[in-house]
Amino acid sequence: MSGRLAGRYAAVTGGAGGIGRAIAERYADEGARVCIADISEDAAAKTADAIGRGAHACRLDVGDLSSIVHFVQFTESRGGLHVLVNNAAVFDMAPILEITEESFDRVFAINVKGLLFTLQAAARQMIAHQRRGAIINLASQAGRRGEALVGVYCASKAAVISLTQSAGLDLIRKGVRVNGIAPGVVDTPMWAEVDALFARYEDRPIGEKKRLVGEAVPYGRMGRPNDLAGAAVFLASDDAEYVVAQTLNVDGGNWMS
Repeated sequence: MSGRLAGRYAAVTGGAGGIGRAIAERYADEGARVCIADISEDAAAKTADAIGRGAHACRLDVGDLSSIVHFVQFTESRGGLHVLVNNAAVFDMAPILEITEESFDRVFAINVKGLLFTLQAAARQMIAHQRRGAIINLASQAGRRGEALVGVYCASKAAVISLTQSAGLDLIRKGVRVNGIAPGVVDTPMWAEVDALFARYEDRPIGEKKRLVGEAVPYGRMGRPNDLAGAAVFLASDDAEYVVAQTLNVDGGNWMS
């Protein structure tokens, strides 16, 4: 099969829906074999079936180190990874005075710890088998700045950007490129949860916050999952061979760096 990713095997965490699914679909279009890794094995299997072209599912809970070990063993049995997209994440928000330890631990366990150890396990596999690999971490514009109600999530995504830099500088010497993508506001099913939380804390009607943030994007609308897929293909491809430890903003102009 032809395409910019032909002959490569890619795994997308949180790949059953939203941005992850859009990236997985585009990877398949570009000739990659794709593993849909998600905490819901049923949802992952349905997504893999819908994509076809050899896509398959694997259950992965990035908050569980034993699950990460199983995921890497599974992908190795399928021929071994060339590309990992670290997309799995959770969201929460609260004013600083109301943040709970439970919320902090959950967000950092998935968004930071889980991402780091999934990255580590995949990189070890790539290096052990001398495969020049690419790892792409999904950060966020929230990692570029603090926000009054989103302190823990912003901090977790800032950590993703920092880890992308550190891992990128370390692993390039071993043939693994690590980069990131920082989406802006993207219209996914998670935004229903985000909008409901803003409605609670800002005393807004349901739907108003989503409308306002979309109108505020310089491009003129919220992002769509497919808007992120092109950057993910680029970073996984040979065209990005000299791109190392960068986090690309794909946000319709919300953040300039």
